[in-house]
Amino acid sequence: MDHRPVAGRDYPRSYAELRAWFDEDWTCRDYLDWLRWPDGFVCPGCGSVRGWRLADARWKCGGCQRKVSATAGTIFDKTRTPLTVWFATAWRLVGDKVGLSATQLQREMELGSYPTAWAMLHRYRTVMVRPGRDRLSGDVEVDECFLGGPEPGVRGRGALGKVLLAGAVERTTGGQPRRARLAVIDDASADSLGDFLRDNVEPGSRILTDGWGSYPAATREGYTHKPTSVAASGLQAHEVLPAVHLVFSLVKRWVMGTLQGSISPEHVQSYCDEWVFRFNRRRSRSRGLLFHTLLRHAVAADPVTYKSLRKAGRWRPPPPPPDGERPWPSSLDVGRPRLPWRT
Repeated sequence: MDHRPVAGRDYPRSYAELRAWFDEDWTCRDYLDWLRWPDGFVCPGCGSVRGWRLADARWKCGGCQRKVSATAGTIFDKTRTPLTVWFATAWRLVGDKVGLSATQLQREMELGSYPTAWAMLHRYRTVMVRPGRDRLSGDVEVDECFLGGPEPGVRGRGALGKVLLAGAVERTTGGQPRRARLAVIDDASADSLGDFLRDNVEPGSRILTDGWGSYPAATREGYTHKPTSVAASGLQAHEVLPAVHLVFSLVKRWVMGTLQGSISPEHVQSYCDEWVFRFNRRRSRSRGLLFHTLLRHAVAADPVTYKSLRKAGRWRPPPPPPDGERPWPSSLDVGRPRLPWRT
């Protein structure tokens, strides 16, 4: 896809338009087909560009004779949940500033079980980090914080029962936060922090940190380092590094608010990826474009099984929410343009 996505053609402009475009699974499947192969079918097995559509919407490769669907080998692989529900979930997930819990999703989409809602959200979270994305650059604040864990920990960088997060925030010339990165790290050693910087910050950037002793070694290769000792400065940590501490504060508030503080340590990275996806696109005025971006990532990613998600942690579902009818407003029933993305 070599053109800039256009509202009303490449993605819906409103939830009403989403409902009108994607009210049946076949239209959803055609949209995924278009996103996955915008320039025409390419067999994922042999790479052949020769193929034809079958009656069941799959492709048959003219090279290896393999039958392929737009959902095969993606996060939608072998799903039994209607694609219409997947699409509505994607719209809901990217559009809400405070995110979406599995309990909310189960209730709103009238899903049969909590595990289905939980797995759908986690599958989307796995594709919110785009491989090869641009690293942060310029002035970048870096610090660590602890997240999760109901057990009271000790002060400082040795808290117990919690997950250690490294955070990096790119600043504007006026000191305002632009883009952020968050990653779970094993410890606050120079090796762990150095790996985090290499993965997330462009060489040549200026790294702004507190006086923690691991940073000089972590920033030695490829970065300019400007440390500020919190104790010597007489300032609070959030005054020395305001941008990254603002991000930490917002993440913790989101976990306590949307997720009710219920976050498994094994899944912290997935939740952080979701939060960063939303934060870095907070100035976007188009929910439809975010929806388009998420689905484009989804069809380019490898499949994620429920078993692999469960292996990530010992998860126990909460009690199901009470049943309730949610009437659909008649004002949102609009006519459906036929496959506008194909025009």
